[in-house]
Amino acid sequence: MPLVSVVMPVYNSAATLGAAVRSVLSQTHSDLELLVTDDKSSDGSLDLLMEFARQDERVKPESAPDQGGAGRARNLAIERARGDYVTFLDSDDLWLPKKTERQIEFAATGDAPLTFTSYYKMDADYDGESADFIPNGRVVRAREHVDYRAMLVRDYIGALTAMYDRNVLGTRLMPEMRKRQDYALWLSIMRDGADARGLAEPLAVYRSHQAGSLSSNKRSLVPYNWALYRQHEGLSIPRATRALAGTVWQSLRNSRI
Repeated sequence: MPLVSVVMPVYNSAATLGAAVRSVLSQTHSDLELLVTDDKSSDGSLDLLMEFARQDERVKPESAPDQGGAGRARNLAIERARGDYVTFLDSDDLWLPKKTERQIEFAATGDAPLTFTSYYKMDADYDGESADFIPNGRVVRAREHVDYRAMLVRDYIGALTAMYDRNVLGTRLMPEMRKRQDYALWLSIMRDGADARGLAEPLAVYRSHQAGSLSSNKRSLVPYNWALYRQHEGLSIPRATRALAGTVWQSLRNSRI
């Protein structure tokens, strides 16, 4: 069976961390390693991770040498990856039990080394386990196929569902950016000629605000998206403007789910 490396950054996530970790460890595809980087938490998150590691050798926590944000924490975990596939989950989101199994099967049916899936949204105060989650109508649907040109206009890939084939792409790190590192990684993979394929089945659960709201966090991403388009991707001002309009529209649309 292929080994899956699961990358999880953690910062003061003790309230939701346990459910996130258990959603990984309870996967029907059990051949995995959970690579967790704690970004200098002060709420006991690292102690909780060490307890998980004592109970299950697949949990491999480390403490970041200094606080560097989610992107650097992810990269520290990616650098330790041994798996055939690298995939991502934040410490406040959940995977449904068959996520890894179904996505590996899906990846084997095509020639795209980057895959992603549909996912559910849940309210911020959800306190259950992944096995207790009742499917709802709040689904962000995965597009069947995405190339670089389409991805510039909208970020179609939910980071909690992304998986790349390390045997094909090698070890791919996220660019050193304060935010939107995940989007930048997908773009860099596609810029090098690899398209992405989406699985329609919802296999993860994203913790969000109430349906119909657009958080200040979403608005705060606008300058980071602009910097991504202009500095990282080298787009002209007109192309960057069109791309930014697309990402703002996507945020507005997804906020209503």
